[in-house]
Amino acid sequence: MKRFALSFVLSLAAAAGFAQTAATGSISKKTAAVKPYGPLPTPRQLTWQEQEFYLFVHFGPNTFTNLEWGKGTEHEEVFNPTHLDCNQWCRIAKAAGAKGIILTAKHHDGFCLWPSNFSTHTVAQSKWRGGKGDVLKELAEACKRYGLKIGVYLSPWDRNHPAYGTPVYNKVYVNMMKEVVARYGPLFEFWWDGANGEGPSGKKQVYDFPLFERTIRTIAPNTAVFSDIGPDMRWVGNENGVAGNPNWSLLDTAGYTRGIGAPKNEVLNNGNPAGKNWIPAECDVSIRPGWFYHNQEDSLVKTPDQLLLLYLKSQGRNAAMLLNVPPNQEGLFAKYDSASLVGFKLLRDTCFGHSLLQQKGVAITTGAGNVTHVLTDKNYKTYAPLQQQDSVYTLTIHFATPVQVNCLQLQEPIQMGQRVKAFTVEIQRAAGASYTFNNSTIGYKRIVTFPTETTQQITIRVTGSKTLPLISELAAYEIPERIVMKNL
Repeated sequence: MKRFALSFVLSLAAAAGFAQTAATGSISKKTAAVKPYGPLPTPRQLTWQEQEFYLFVHFGPNTFTNLEWGKGTEHEEVFNPTHLDCNQWCRIAKAAGAKGIILTAKHHDGFCLWPSNFSTHTVAQSKWRGGKGDVLKELAEACKRYGLKIGVYLSPWDRNHPAYGTPVYNKVYVNMMKEVVARYGPLFEFWWDGANGEGPSGKKQVYDFPLFERTIRTIAPNTAVFSDIGPDMRWVGNENGVAGNPNWSLLDTAGYTRGIGAPKNEVLNNGNPAGKNWIPAECDVSIRPGWFYHNQEDSLVKTPDQLLLLYLKSQGRNAAMLLNVPPNQEGLFAKYDSASLVGFKLLRDTCFGHSLLQQKGVAITTGAGNVTHVLTDKNYKTYAPLQQQDSVYTLTIHFATPVQVNCLQLQEPIQMGQRVKAFTVEIQRAAGASYTFNNSTIGYKRIVTFPTETTQQITIRVTGSKTLPLISELAAYEIPERIVMKNL
C-alpha cells in the first residue's frame, strides 16, 4: 500500500466519505482503507502500461531483399542503408506522440544490427559504414536525445547461426541478451518472438525460456518482457492491432510452456476474468500490409483515420498499441508513413485534447458526494470508490449547460486490481427519454463511442464487479462523427 499514493478512501463502516492520504499514505480513524483485490501489476508492469503507444521498427536484410522472413543465407553486404538517420525516426516518433521505439535487433534470419561478439552475421561483416556501423547504438543515442524509451526485439529463432538447434545456442542467445542490455540499456521492453523454425543444421531449437527469464530479470530487472504468454505482457492473439471486448489484464498460464504452447487466440484476445496472473495485452500491428518496407506498399499505408480506429480498439480496450513503421532502403521512414503518423497525432489531439468535463459547471457525483476533482486530475493512481444504489454502483455527470458528446474515457486504478466486469452508460435526453448502452470491463483505459447526443446528464452504472468498484479517471469528448460511425 505504501508504494502508491492513495488519495481517497471510502468509509465502509459509516459511509463517512473520503479521507485524503496522498501525502503520507495514512488512513483516517473514521475510514477503512480500500484493499487491493486479485492479481496486481508489478511496478515494472505499471511503468510499461503508462507508455500506452510506441513504435515497432522492422529493419534488416529483408528491407533490401523484399522478403518478410529472410532465409539466413543472405550475404551481409546486402545490408547497406545509404542515409540511415535514427534521429529522423525519433523526430517522427516524437511528433506522432509515441513514447518509445522497439527495434528488431535480430530477426529470424539471424542478422544482428549491432556488432555482436557472438555471431559472424552482423553489421560488422557488411560494407555499411565500412563495417564500423551500429544501428542499435545510433538508435539508443537518438532515443535519449529525443526523450524516447528504447526496446529490443531479439528473435530466438536464428536461421544463420551454426549452433542453432543445439544446447549451445541457448548460451549464445543469453550472451546476446547480456550484450545488448549492457551496451544499449536501460530498455523499457524486451520482445521475445514465438517463431521457432529450422536453423542451418535443419534442426529446431528447444528454447530454454526459464534460463532466458532468469537472465533478463538479473541483468535488467526493470525491463518489461513480452512473449506469447508473458511474463509481463502477452500477445493479443492477432497481428491486426485489435484487443478483445472484453479485455482482461488477467491470464491463466498454468499448463503452458513459454514459446511452445499458449491458450487459444481468442483467450489471448480476451484474457481470463478469473486469471491467476497479471499479464496485460499488447496489440502489434503494422502501418503497412507487411512488417518490412516494400516500395509497392507505399500506396497502402494506413490513414490517420484507420490508425485512430486501431487506437480505439487497442489502447481504448485496455491494451497497449505497438505500431510498426519500417524504414526504407535509405534507412529513413518514408514520407507516406511520416505524413500518416503526424496526421494520426493531430487527429488524436483533435479528439482527446480537451475533455468536456474540464469546463465550468461540471459536477461528478456518487452517493458519497462530489468527486469531480479526483476523477479529472489526470492521475490514475488517485481514485473514487462508487456507492451502491439499487443493487448497482452509480456515478453521475452533471453539466451546467447542454453539451454534445459521443465518447467517454474511463480508467480504473489498476494498482488496486481490475474490478469492473460490466457497466452501462445512460445519456439523458432533453425530452425526458434516455439512450442506454452496455459495456464490458474497464482496466487501465477504456474508450467507448456512441452516436452523438445532446445532454446535461450522463449516468454510469457498474452492473457487475468483483468487489467495490473504483474509478480513477473520467473524460468526455465530442469526436468526429465519421470516426464514431466506423467504430460502431
